[in-house]
Amino acid sequence: MLLSLVVWIGGIIFFAAVVAPSVFLILPSHDLAGRVVNRSLGLLHWMGIFSGLIYLVCSLVYARLANGFLQPLAVRNVLIVIMIGLTMVSLFVITTKMNALKADMGVIDNVPFTDARRVEFNDWHRWSTRLEVGVLAMGLAVLWLTGKAVSS
Repeated sequence: MLLSLVVWIGGIIFFAAVVAPSVFLILPSHDLAGRVVNRSLGLLHWMGIFSGLIYLVCSLVYARLANGFLQPLAVRNVLIVIMIGLTMVSLFVITTKMNALKADMGVIDNVPFTDARRVEFNDWHRWSTRLEVGVLAMGLAVLWLTGKAVSS
């Protein structure tokens, strides 16, 4: 349980603290940096979905072995399901909309900040960030709840 959760949460922290800032600092254009971030975030989302599913299965098995029943509605399991759901919304809804806008705009560096497509793109980007912060916060809560559950 802990390994799958730490892979997911650690990935989010590494992405936000290292990958995204680094590529926007080092690469010569926002367009190129955005491509790297988009690809990395997509992979991170898939890692999160699979890590969440692994966590959920392990948590249910652990509860069954430790307590005699699965505890599917334990707070840690409910939070993991919400985290998976938010990650899927980010991957399949928000990223899809952002990619469509990006394809329509071409090189984003050449599009004025006031252009309706860029304004909408930035709105979706804010929602993407909000979801990622929410997943991270819930993940930290699940980490604490899991530590508490396995130590008792």
